[in-house]
Amino acid sequence: MAEALVVGALVSGFANVVLDRLISPEFVNLVVGKKLDRKLVERLKTAILAAKALAADAEQKQFGNELVREWLDSFKDALYTADDLLDRLFIKAEIRSKARIRLPHFLDLPHRKSNREMMTKIEEVVERIVDLETRKDTLGLKEIPTASSSWRPPTTSLVKGNVFGRDADQQALIKMLNDNNHHNLSVISIIGMGGVGKTTLAQCLYNNKDLMHGVDLKAWICVSENFDVVDTTKNVIKGISSGVCSLDGFDLLQQHLKEKLSEKKFFIVLDDVWNEDADKWNSFITPFQHGRKGSTILLTTRKVNVGPIVHYNSYALMGLSDDYCWSIFTDNASFPESNGSSELERIGKKIVKRCDGLPLAAETLGRLLRSEHRVEEWNKILLSDIWEFRLANCKIVPALLLSYHHLPTHLKRCFVYCSLYPKDHKLDKDELILLWMAENLLQPPRRGQTLEEVGCECFNDLVSRLFFKQVENDDEKYFVMHDLMHDLAIFLAGKFCCRLSEELGEKEEMSILTRHLSCDNSIPKKTCSSSKIKSLRTLLCINHGRLFREEGAMLPCDILSKNKYLRVLSLDIPNVFPDSIGKLIQLRYLDLSWSDIEVLPQSLCNFCNLQTLKLVGCSKLTMLPNGMYNLVNLRHLDIRGTHLKEMPKGMGKLKQLHILSYYIVGKSEDNGIQELGGLLNLRASLQIWKLENVVDANQARNARIIDKKHIEYLILKWSSGDDMVSNTHTDGQDILHALQPHHVLKKC
Repeated sequence: MAEALVVGALVSGFANVVLDRLISPEFVNLVVGKKLDRKLVERLKTAILAAKALAADAEQKQFGNELVREWLDSFKDALYTADDLLDRLFIKAEIRSKARIRLPHFLDLPHRKSNREMMTKIEEVVERIVDLETRKDTLGLKEIPTASSSWRPPTTSLVKGNVFGRDADQQALIKMLNDNNHHNLSVISIIGMGGVGKTTLAQCLYNNKDLMHGVDLKAWICVSENFDVVDTTKNVIKGISSGVCSLDGFDLLQQHLKEKLSEKKFFIVLDDVWNEDADKWNSFITPFQHGRKGSTILLTTRKVNVGPIVHYNSYALMGLSDDYCWSIFTDNASFPESNGSSELERIGKKIVKRCDGLPLAAETLGRLLRSEHRVEEWNKILLSDIWEFRLANCKIVPALLLSYHHLPTHLKRCFVYCSLYPKDHKLDKDELILLWMAENLLQPPRRGQTLEEVGCECFNDLVSRLFFKQVENDDEKYFVMHDLMHDLAIFLAGKFCCRLSEELGEKEEMSILTRHLSCDNSIPKKTCSSSKIKSLRTLLCINHGRLFREEGAMLPCDILSKNKYLRVLSLDIPNVFPDSIGKLIQLRYLDLSWSDIEVLPQSLCNFCNLQTLKLVGCSKLTMLPNGMYNLVNLRHLDIRGTHLKEMPKGMGKLKQLHILSYYIVGKSEDNGIQELGGLLNLRASLQIWKLENVVDANQARNARIIDKKHIEYLILKWSSGDDMVSNTHTDGQDILHALQPHHVLKKC
């Protein structure tokens, strides 16, 4: 595994996030303004850079080496601490810079004392990281290149062992190949996650005599991660020329390959392809377009977007049934005939359930038990974490890790964050994107791009790389994680993510390292009183208000007072909000949906970094705080199911607002319809209520709803319940035009 490809290690990627913060203009201003000690900042940078250089090696060596894993955890914990401290420092500086009255220095002592305490904590972080760097020789850690050759051995065209459950897939692909016989060149890709059997299926087709009837030339090329156009072209020539190719230079190679393939029907397999570079594919594919009709290039890949656009077809290879996985398992395991195998068979079928349709997993776990006949050893395999097995004995671990290592750093962090959800959880794409935003897991948006669009790209990218799989049941379509992918996310998250549920019981416990905590309904009292809860960033209730809402579920005040670094808070709360909420100035995501809350505290308006506020189903809530206009970074305000009487003043100052469920037109100037004119980034649909409160035509014009390019539907409501729905993309009517038929303006 020491030679594994590392596109961007998870921990070193997190180190880059902290380093980027240290060189940001905001941070430089703090140093220039002497709010921070310049020497301390430089020491922190140097320490992080030195340890970061070792992180990629540590990420690979952590499997089977507990000491290295502990080193990695310590470095990650130090990075979390540094990031939390710097983030809080920035926010406090921002709040003070926006204060209307500057405090004199003799009254600024509490602030200066707070800064000194923070500098002391940062100094402690520096010392921790320096100590980690000095332990590199003891652990055998070294700097390694960010990319090197693959650990995976090359594949061949020979079918190994018995093949179970792929007859239907073979027939479907043969039909696809025959349907494309009228094309000079067809490119067909077999797409599936690691270990699902793509290579085995390609081998079956390659060795199918009936399918190969009439084929003049064929070759099997194992491409793997490094898709070099020149080398791959040379390998194709060797494959169709009995291993001989003495040419050099790309032009000579292509000319030679064109001559070899002209007027010939060929079947070329490119196994284990990762590259998505369209220019490389266009260069590579040119000579292949001179073959005879029915010529085919067959790809196997884990990525949806791999391959050229030349009569391109794809075939998604799904997992096997438990019955077929059982056949593979028994083909590799050994059942003793002398003493019967009923107990082993019972355990074995439970083991196969864990494989979740992956034949490679069934083969691997079967082989681990090939010479083992003791029930207790079979139970160990059943109950063990698959990631605890030695890599030399467990092929499924490297197979799935390869997919993970190919992810860019930001996608690695997004994927690992999903460990907070239970298995088979229906992923809510929009919710997940908002959480990624709140946790600062996304890349900065390009010019003209929104954070939500960046998040959408990340989600789609993980789908295209098969980390999320789409499920279709009746009319419902949704995404889930494969069980073994979910297990991988949990392993990689380690002690930093923790999920509490009745299903897990006492198996999952919080650690002092835990930064992200999720639960099914409400947090156990034992957890709330634990001394381990003090550095949480995430407190996420997965099902609150949705499936199993408990009567009287409450948010203990202790949990808020102990965790001032919270960025995500999603829980049921009592009807009186704890005062300690006002200290959570780093909060980015607050979901109080389906709570009995009646009044939101004014201190909520101190959350200048709050991006998402969800109040869905808070039926007792009748008003929002007057200082809502201070939430200048608010992007999503979901108030569906509330009973607000009017909007707070100054809503037009929320320039970043993308989603607003509805707007109630007030009678006064500071909450009238003209406030909508400032919300230039609104998207999706918008409901406007109490339009009878519009005083004159100028107010309606100032709302400028028609200028909002991203609003799909505008729903206009009067107290009488008479609604008008307009599609702003198509019909071009503005509010004034919509109001006139109802004679509202004439009443004014």
